[in-house]
Amino acid sequence: MSVTHEVTNQAPPLVGHDPIAGDAALSEACLRHADAAALASLAELGALAGSEQAQEWGRLANENPPRLRTHDRYGHRVDEVEFHPAWHELMGTAVGHGLAGVPWADQAAGDRHAHVRRAVGYLGWTQVEMGHGCPVTMTYAVVPALRRAPDLAEALEPGLTSREYQFGLADPQTKRGLVAGMGMTEKQGGSDVRANTTRATPNGDGSWSLTGHKWFTSAPMSDLFLVLAQTAEGVSCFLVPRVLPGGERNPLALQRLKDKLGDRSNASSEVEFDRTTGWLVGEPGRGVPAIIEMVATTRLDCVLGSAATVRAALTQAVHHARHRRAFGALLADQPLMQNVLADLALESEAATALAVRLAAAQDAGERDYLRLAGAVAKFWVCKRTPTAVAEALEVLGGNGYVEESGMPRLYRQAPLNSIWEGSGNVIALDVLRALGSGSASLAAVTAELDLARGADPRYDAALAQLAAELGDPDQLPLRARRIAGRLALCLQAALLLQHAPAAVADAFCATRLGGDWGAVLGTLPPGTPVAQLVDRAAVVPAGRAG
Repeated sequence: MSVTHEVTNQAPPLVGHDPIAGDAALSEACLRHADAAALASLAELGALAGSEQAQEWGRLANENPPRLRTHDRYGHRVDEVEFHPAWHELMGTAVGHGLAGVPWADQAAGDRHAHVRRAVGYLGWTQVEMGHGCPVTMTYAVVPALRRAPDLAEALEPGLTSREYQFGLADPQTKRGLVAGMGMTEKQGGSDVRANTTRATPNGDGSWSLTGHKWFTSAPMSDLFLVLAQTAEGVSCFLVPRVLPGGERNPLALQRLKDKLGDRSNASSEVEFDRTTGWLVGEPGRGVPAIIEMVATTRLDCVLGSAATVRAALTQAVHHARHRRAFGALLADQPLMQNVLADLALESEAATALAVRLAAAQDAGERDYLRLAGAVAKFWVCKRTPTAVAEALEVLGGNGYVEESGMPRLYRQAPLNSIWEGSGNVIALDVLRALGSGSASLAAVTAELDLARGADPRYDAALAQLAAELGDPDQLPLRARRIAGRLALCLQAALLLQHAPAAVADAFCATRLGGDWGAVLGTLPPGTPVAQLVDRAAVVPAGRAG
């Protein structure tokens, strides 16, 4: 047994790398849209993200999912969610490094790159375990929406923009750090939130009583939520805390936790409201625009999270191929494997470039650009993620199909962001709304596309084709996915043509725009410098980036 079980030709553990500074595409995007100080401030987080310790936290959080405890030993309703200690390590690290609500406070204090810094850190850190990214995202995204109720924002923003993670139910105004969640969808409506039946009635003291249910409530262990309910004026938005001022628990019954395909370390719940107290956010009857402020902000993290998932899968694939031998040579030295890895690297770099550009638009207040670019990026990058992760998993072969590799966890996670907030059709139709007559969003995105005009004939031809698509109004809903995808590819190409090495931009335009691309990844045309692209995609060990 000692002879037959000697381990040979297996890749060593992937530890000691830096998925932030050691990722050429990500670090260059940080320097481009922020500065060296922003990248340097993430050095500790990057080193931790590539460590054995952090990877063990991710494994334990995924393998020990949250548990719902509805009652205490005496029969009192408590509705608490219990997590493995590894989850709290992940959350504490994310919040402590400013990946939740901190950028809003930093931006108000004059930091011009707060959202880019946070985006780069989020993309690198969530490669450890994506599930805890949900409450981190919700906490980040709730701040601009809550500002529609200035009194509530003034009271709660200090906790939401804190670097302290304080788990446990208590009066939000007594806690040093807060976590937020969201409850929009109901059984009968799904994305059609105007079909919601939860009702809110005024209490006469400025508060409201909510009665109804929510089919999906993100992060039910949170301190507070934004939820939708019907009032006499129509669908309205409310802030609902778990604990009321003074310490009394708000009636909010967690019926069960969802048994999900992926994202298993994070809790999602069905919730019942029974005269649950809430406070109005925004105007009565204007709840959809109010909560959409939060939803639109989460789109950035949908793109960042999907880019992180692709990058994590690519990193595993390159690492494996550089250590595994087959047919007399390393996998990474074999032409066909180089083609696959290079194609995956193009997919990853394009997603990363667009994701960080969206964060820069948040810093710059480019609302018109974000309205359209955020939608097309959410559609395309999130939808490409399952394809890319599946291809990366296949690089590892049978080793990638077993749970210990971590690749199945990435594969189960891959479809999530394409479904969250509205699946592909909902987002594609939202792209059409953003393209409406006289669209300032289209003008803002066109200005971005024009920056790369003339850099590559295939790109110019793609812009002409896009213009023709947009100029043909017939059956636009039928063609919404086509238009969204073309817009996303043109935006990615524009960024790569301006900022990426020539080999990257050329290969991207030749395949994604020029038509010389197969139905699957790994079909780059002859002449593509595949080895150069793979070398660029290889992650650098911690401490060696620069």
